[in-house]
Amino acid sequence: MADTFVRARRERSIGWGLRVWVVLVGFVLVVPTLVVIPMSFGAGSTFQFPPDGWSLRWYGEFFGSGQWLAALANSVQVGLLAAALATVVGVAAAFGLDRARFRGRAIVRQVLMAPMILPGIVVAVAVYGVFLRWQLNGTMLGFVLAHAVLGIPFVITSVQTSLAGYDPTMERAAASLGATRWQTLRTVVLPLIAPGVTAGFVFAFATSFDEVVIALFLQTPDIKTLPVKMYESIVLEIDPTIAAASSLIVVFTTALLLVPQILRRRSHHDR
Repeated sequence: MADTFVRARRERSIGWGLRVWVVLVGFVLVVPTLVVIPMSFGAGSTFQFPPDGWSLRWYGEFFGSGQWLAALANSVQVGLLAAALATVVGVAAAFGLDRARFRGRAIVRQVLMAPMILPGIVVAVAVYGVFLRWQLNGTMLGFVLAHAVLGIPFVITSVQTSLAGYDPTMERAAASLGATRWQTLRTVVLPLIAPGVTAGFVFAFATSFDEVVIALFLQTPDIKTLPVKMYESIVLEIDPTIAAASSLIVVFTTALLLVPQILRRRSHHDR
């Protein structure tokens, strides 16, 4: 009885400690945002917090600048193409890892998940060396391939999570009713794992949209993503337009990452 009481008390203390730690981590992550967003509405010509006056001047500079809009368009284009490619490859890899039973399956999964684990600079140097030999540096194809590699682990993780609660007898039932493999995949399997596929696409796009290290290695004056433009803006010049760009990215990425949560809740509600 005493041991049970001590164990319950210990678990309760660990729970409170974890909650405090989560709150502290969330506070550290949110505070910079609470500083940057008000600065983006400042009327001054330099960074200042709190601003002396309020204005939409820097948002006007952002949407009125051809360089900023070109960088934004490049990021959106690369992100969509990379997310689409990562989703196709990631879904196929997730199915292969879930269905196939072969020696070395764990090693294959670790290799596919490596871009999520390795430091960004290591991946960037490796990509730069390989793409330099393949003459892909500074090309849209190079950006898409590199960012797709970064997004594949997120797709695999989300799809495998959906497959964990998937009942394979549904496929056998469809086959017994005369459905082909393609019909079963299109009408049975994909609708059931659609939340996981959508979540993987969203995370892959967000990863590509925010990525800066590899983009710095692959950039050219003609192809430059928004994070690279922001990096140059803060390093080479003091341009408060970056505050507006940062605020837009924070709001857009936050809204984008809420999509998988909404889809997951709807999926659980439908079940």
